[in-house]
Amino acid sequence: MTAVLVVNSGSSSFKYQLIEMDTETTLASGLVERIGELMGAAAHSVAGVAATTAEADAASKTPVSASADQKWQRELPIPDHTAGFAVMLAAFATHGPSLAAHAPVAVGHRVVHGGARFHEPTLVTPQVERDIDDLSGLAPLHNPGALQGIVAAGEAFADVPHVAIFDTAFHQTLPPEAFTYAINADLAERFRIRRYGFHGTSHGFVAREAANFLARPVTELNQIVLHLGNGGSVCAVAGGRSVETSMGMTPLEGLVMGTRSGDIDPGVLFHLHRRAGLDFDDLDTLLNRGSGLLGLTGRGDLRDVLEAATAGDGPSQLAIDVYVHRIKGYLGAYYAQLGRLDVISFTAGVGENAPLVRERSLAGLEALGIRIDPERNKAAERGARVISADDSAVTVLVIPTNEELEIARQTLATVG
Repeated sequence: MTAVLVVNSGSSSFKYQLIEMDTETTLASGLVERIGELMGAAAHSVAGVAATTAEADAASKTPVSASADQKWQRELPIPDHTAGFAVMLAAFATHGPSLAAHAPVAVGHRVVHGGARFHEPTLVTPQVERDIDDLSGLAPLHNPGALQGIVAAGEAFADVPHVAIFDTAFHQTLPPEAFTYAINADLAERFRIRRYGFHGTSHGFVAREAANFLARPVTELNQIVLHLGNGGSVCAVAGGRSVETSMGMTPLEGLVMGTRSGDIDPGVLFHLHRRAGLDFDDLDTLLNRGSGLLGLTGRGDLRDVLEAATAGDGPSQLAIDVYVHRIKGYLGAYYAQLGRLDVISFTAGVGENAPLVRERSLAGLEALGIRIDPERNKAAERGARVISADDSAVTVLVIPTNEELEIARQTLATVG
């Protein structure tokens, strides 16, 4: 068997999956979180293993719960990422699968921001680690945590190659007219200000999966991919290459998201600074953590907003209107940029599971050849599927994303 360990690290947590690449099946997955707090938490799930009785960790005798979904959880102090990887290794040793029998041939790491420097999956070296650290100024909430995870994983798995997969890499094919902001050119160059785009791993995966599902070469298709989750972005994909995307220098630009504002007039910030006395940290917190659906309704989860809107809550109804209005605006703009559109794909938590959002985002676009089938759209079916009507000139799909599998594929290709 050929296994790859995929790691997605943040500043106080990391997720992991061990994927067997011959069949592309997940053998185990887990989450280590609240790193650095008084008490941390860890969860470990094993595929295809019956969980029958509560067990105790072999080393510490800390009670560990086993549930029918094959998931074990525990709480313990986890002071740093190195300690977190020790907890992960203990979970594999106690609950399986055995890392001796399924030793990873490589470790793939998700890194949010690669700037203009990283165009493809990259073997981790000391210089690459320094570069990721240098790019932390562009992603202060993401890159430092990713680097901590890379360093800690390098200690835990010192004998295998590590590969960095950058969210921004897929968008390195953006043409200059799409990635250039109309500000002073010298300032932009000096401070690396341009559109980078994010969710690239997901957008690339979904575009290829859509082509495979339709049994057509990805090079022949013009696509729009809607990655709608707590964060959201749109990508125009021409012949398998990203040519336009909604997120910008940071993941703040573009669609309305769970807690992020998306597009906003920059003058609003000047106004709030002058009249409301908000400093730069206040404004950063407002737009990244206190806006979007949360700012409009007090609820950051679209499921809660939809439920409240259905019950007649006015602010929630307005929030849904704003949310789909922004999506529809980007769809129309990217259709115009592409000139011809073959496929629209919805993906991620909202895109895959919210029929009302899909329906309303495409409502009134029949003149553009986009016609959804209401019954297909509302069906409880899961997996890749067509939700457009038979007479729709543009095929509309729901394609489940799998960023971890895409990271594993790219990692294996890099070291192969």
